[in-house]
Amino acid sequence: MWQAYSDMKEANWKHSDKYFHARGNYDAALRGPEGAWAAKVISDASEDIRRFTGHRAEDSRADQFVNEWGQSGRDPNYFRPAGLPSKY
Repeated sequence: MWQAYSDMKEANWKHSDKYFHARGNYDAALRGPEGAWAAKVISDASEDIRRFTGHRAEDSRADQFVNEWGQSGRDPNYFRPAGLPSKY
C-alpha cells in the first residue's frame, strides 16, 4: 500500500486517486488473507479519519468501494486515468 501511495504522490496525476487506492489494496490482497485483512483495517481507519476531519460521506463511500474493489483482487486498472504513464 505504501508503494501505491508513494507512486500517487510522485505521479501527481489528475483523477488518479481511485486508481492508486485500488492498486494499493490489490497489491496487499495479493499477499494473501493477511494482506487483504491489513488493507481493510488500514483503509477503514483512513476513511474514518477523513470523515472525522470533515470529508463528505459520499466521497468516503466512493473511496471504500474502490478499496474493496482492490481488496477483492479485482483489476485496479479499471480506475486507471487516461494518459497515466505506464511506469505506474
